[in-house]
Amino acid sequence: MKQFIEFKKQREMSQILSDTFGFLRNEFKSFFDVFFKIIAPYLVVMLISYGFYMLQVGDLMSLSLGGSGSLINGMAVFMIALVFIIATVTTYVLAQATTLFYIKSYIKNNGTIDFSEIKENVYGSFWKFIGLGFLVAICVGFGFLFCLIPGIYLYVPLVLSFSILAFDGKGVSDAFSDSFTLVKDYWWVTFASLFVVGIIVMVTSYAFALPATIYTYAKMGILSGEIDAENFTTADPISIILGIVSTLAQFLLNIISVVASVLIYFDLNEKKNFTGTFERIKNLGGDTEE
Repeated sequence: MKQFIEFKKQREMSQILSDTFGFLRNEFKSFFDVFFKIIAPYLVVMLISYGFYMLQVGDLMSLSLGGSGSLINGMAVFMIALVFIIATVTTYVLAQATTLFYIKSYIKNNGTIDFSEIKENVYGSFWKFIGLGFLVAICVGFGFLFCLIPGIYLYVPLVLSFSILAFDGKGVSDAFSDSFTLVKDYWWVTFASLFVVGIIVMVTSYAFALPATIYTYAKMGILSGEIDAENFTTADPISIILGIVSTLAQFLLNIISVVASVLIYFDLNEKKNFTGTFERIKNLGGDTEE
């Protein structure tokens, strides 16, 4: 029997990390079954468009080096890039929403999942997630543009705004503003937790990207000391496949960050509002009356 992970409670950083991986380990089959049923078509489009983009860019650079660059090739790259960007945004938004609403269904039903409810919530809140993501990207982007510190300061609370949107049922503006209230007095603790999770995800992502990097260097002749610029610009099946594998790995590893952010959200919510504690007391009282 699978162990039920209680989300609505306070946690130390070590517990956030262990429960993140514990939840994904316990729910691996059920979660990814739901996950891929919802996002698979969009993920396929994202990966295929990425492969075509790599191929077209390589061809365009080869033509440019040969002095016979083509407007048609440039337009093809632009269109494929546009499809890739739209597919990527859609896939990441649906992946985040699916993860959040899976956890919401998991909590609501004490460890069991209602697929139809998750799917309805994901598609019903799609544009809210798009709007909030756009707002967060602008704010954090401007923060990093003017100075690194404001960007980091804004990122910490705003990364939790998506959990507020999903679990509290708030609108975009309320989720945005409430994230600052939630993190108030706990910014450094939240930053530390997100930083550690981010390091783990980043290092693991680099591990999956390493084969593509080594292959590219070998192809260019850097490892042998004989650099060939033409080989760098020419895309081949192996480099495309390695690039797709790396992109897919980075996409899936992002789930770790989302689950961790949910645990951080409930940890802060418990510290501020004692929601889980009150629910357990209420349930205990109901059991006593019976």
